[in-house]
Amino acid sequence: MTAALAPDQARNDRAEQLQQLRSKMAAVSGKVGAGRRGQSSSTDLLPSSNSLLPIPESLVELLPAGLPRGSVAVLTGARSLPLSMAAAVTAAGGHVALIGHAGAGLLAAAEMGADLSRLAMIPDPGTDPVEVAAVLMDGMDLVVLGLGGRIVPPSRARAVTARAHHKGCTLLVTGGDWQGAPIRLDARVCGYEMSGGSVPGVGRISRVRLAMRARGRMVGPGARTRARVG
Repeated sequence: MTAALAPDQARNDRAEQLQQLRSKMAAVSGKVGAGRRGQSSSTDLLPSSNSLLPIPESLVELLPAGLPRGSVAVLTGARSLPLSMAAAVTAAGGHVALIGHAGAGLLAAAEMGADLSRLAMIPDPGTDPVEVAAVLMDGMDLVVLGLGGRIVPPSRARAVTARAHHKGCTLLVTGGDWQGAPIRLDARVCGYEMSGGSVPGVGRISRVRLAMRARGRMVGPGARTRARVG
């Protein structure tokens, strides 16, 4: 009997969790969404200061045109890249949700300049993190979604991408693949800088050097750069 009821109970718990998220984000949406999008119609062009998401200095060479609001990007490699994105957005007054990133280093984010009061953490989104991300788009400027190895099929990816565009919320995907994503960013550790030690190579890691690459139809031909991330 218990085994037979377990699936129903799981569905009820999941529905309740999503309803709680919607209730919490409704209030945030009223403050964040109205503040950033105003009352303009969907045909109006937003000023460049509102239509582009703040990005860390390390990405300026790769994305000189900036990262458009409502776009979707897949991030691979170093975990410091999504954290630096969250730091840049919250430091500029935006709101960010980290979904499925149980091991995210909040201390590292704070050291990058993040405003932790504007950062929402959903470390365990359950069996469908994509749906949780879609719900949170109502009140966030940036959603960083950890897929846990999942591959989102094209049909669902298109539906959620359309929602991100409509809400003006940028979606960064890590730990999986989002088919059809117009932007793909890859960051690989290529070296370290040490401080506090008298012997070369010994001491505290003060900076990490990354080799980064951007590609996709929104960034043109692939480009490479090296950047330092604290």
